[in-house]
Amino acid sequence: MAVRPSRPTNAAEYLAALPQDQRNALQTLRKQILAAGPELEEHFGYGMPAFKHNGHPVVYIGAAKAHCALYGSVPSGFAEQLKGYKTSKGTIRFTPDRPLPLEAVKAIVREKCAEIEVRWGTKKMRSKVGK
Repeated sequence: MAVRPSRPTNAAEYLAALPQDQRNALQTLRKQILAAGPELEEHFGYGMPAFKHNGHPVVYIGAAKAHCALYGSVPSGFAEQLKGYKTSKGTIRFTPDRPLPLEAVKAIVREKCAEIEVRWGTKKMRSKVGK
């Protein structure tokens, strides 16, 4: 019986398994995401590196054969900043030689964090409600 290759169980394993160009692109994107939301918690979900804010998912990053991607619902109002990239309701595709614009990444992360705070509040707010 053949041994099935193991699936990654954390971000380091996921990134290590990628071709160098995709690994570099996603490591750069990871740093940009963390800089945009320093309170974000790194997470590994759905088989991809992910980021949470107040316990709720913000974005995921991943790679496929021909592209890299930022996953998670894309807030409205980013059409102009993402012109030239393939987008759908929950995905922005890019290639390592044409990464996502830094300002767009920052704005998307900040807006998604704000949406989470409006919808679920902050950890501080929730702890006061429970007392």
